[in-house]
Amino acid sequence: MQHQLNPHQWVAAHADYLYGFAITRINDDELARDLVQDTFLAALQKTAGFQGKSSERTWLTAILKNKIIDVYRKKSSGLQNITEKEVEDEQNDFFNADDGHWTKSSGPKEFGIEDSDKLVSKEFEQIMKRCLQKLPALWMSVFTMKHIDEEPTETICTELKVSQANFWVIIHRAKVNLRACLQRNWI
Repeated sequence: MQHQLNPHQWVAAHADYLYGFAITRINDDELARDLVQDTFLAALQKTAGFQGKSSERTWLTAILKNKIIDVYRKKSSGLQNITEKEVEDEQNDFFNADDGHWTKSSGPKEFGIEDSDKLVSKEFEQIMKRCLQKLPALWMSVFTMKHIDEEPTETICTELKVSQANFWVIIHRAKVNLRACLQRNWI
């Protein structure tokens, strides 16, 4: 049974959703718009491959997701893997060398994001986006794929060409730096 696609309705039915999906992952308005357009173009070229096992929106989102991963890959290519020395140097900034505990100035603090106030939540999201943008491209890509897209570790390592050990170092560094940024800008 051939499933019908309706490309003439894609922009009206799916553009806003796809743009929202893209902008939360790459945080670049112009690039997000371009990726949505590229997604529609790629989907038009692949209409024969649509088997109807998912909705049009799910299918278009999967195409967009692959395009976003391509952006991550381009941003992260050529970046050096993290060395053990760099990890040790960074940990010295946050942890006591004697006992491995947080330093007083770097210890976790309450963020107060449990508040159900929509305005407060929106403000927190904006600060979080700015903090994500401050991360190196590879770290942002790894963090976004893991914690926003919920991709499996193996997929992230394969797509971004990082070892599993390097992946966990990047995740750790990204979290520590995001926490520090949020503490400076939110609390």
